[in-house]
Amino acid sequence: MISDELAGSLTPFEQNPDKILVALSGGVDSSVCVRILQDQGFAVEGLVISFSPAHAGAVAAAQLAAAELGIPLTVEHCEPLFEQEVVTPFCQAYANGQTPNPCVMCNPGVKFDILAKVAKQKGIPYIASGHYARMEEKDGIFYVARAASLARDQSYMLYRLPQTILSRLCLPVGEFEKPLIREMANAYGLSSANSPDSQEICFIPDGDYATFIENRGITGKQGHFIGPDGENLGAHKGVLHYTVGQRRGIGLALGKPIFVKAILPSGDIQLGWAGQEFASTITLQNTVTTTGQPLVAGAEYQIKIRSRAELVPCRTEYFGDDECRISFPKPQRAPAPGQSAVLYQDDCVMGGGVIV
Repeated sequence: MISDELAGSLTPFEQNPDKILVALSGGVDSSVCVRILQDQGFAVEGLVISFSPAHAGAVAAAQLAAAELGIPLTVEHCEPLFEQEVVTPFCQAYANGQTPNPCVMCNPGVKFDILAKVAKQKGIPYIASGHYARMEEKDGIFYVARAASLARDQSYMLYRLPQTILSRLCLPVGEFEKPLIREMANAYGLSSANSPDSQEICFIPDGDYATFIENRGITGKQGHFIGPDGENLGAHKGVLHYTVGQRRGIGLALGKPIFVKAILPSGDIQLGWAGQEFASTITLQNTVTTTGQPLVAGAEYQIKIRSRAELVPCRTEYFGDDECRISFPKPQRAPAPGQSAVLYQDDCVMGGGVIV
């Protein structure tokens, strides 16, 4: 979460009302974010964060982008913090049979915390990033809202940010479709105009998370496949190789489609027949809300149960200090423990938690 040092202390600095600090990765989205803000009259500075050894290329790309954009750039190293807050919990979660989302962990605990700290040190009142989302204010409360480009929407990833961040956050890229962002980059003459989109797990460039975890000496729980009818189907490779809802790569042929129904505390993996993977309720823990106040039990919202899922109607059956129960009028496919479920109203993020 946001550090105690920042909580309640990020008041705007009147001496620099038009300055803004942008999280610059060197990619097309954050680079165009800078140009949009410059066109709006902001004096922009950049910040690139080195999260891990895998980010050396991003730091170099950000340095090139800053030179092209004509802005000062600060390079901040946070490798130990990132290891503690993101990488280690990520590995532990997979080893325990969960499916974590590292961006959800990183944004409040590392990325935006550091962005806000550096802005405060520099006397800069506003911060920005190239996320595809928008900001809305209602009655003095600031909300993350879905992007104009729903196909690119990243509001889900920002649901844990508190008001101390949201009240000074700008998300200009969220007003545009991705093809237009690339057109703007070309028009501005930015070398990032045709750069590839960033990978899903930034600290695992090849995407092979299981090998990454095993190379750190973590094997995960061992056990057996338990068939749809309760039969023992033999040993599996270790729970970190599987996720709830998985259909491919199981390595078993039972005559008709199967999927991973549950990863049990014992290390066994319960399989189910296709069509049995839908749930009518989920329970969330480690819940947060945008306002800081509990959501209304019995109220109707919309929800995403994974980052790329569609918004679907839901009802909060219970919302307590740290736990929430959600029901769906239409059962949803394979909610996975470890993933976040994010609640919306009128396209605005209201809160969410981690599926258990």
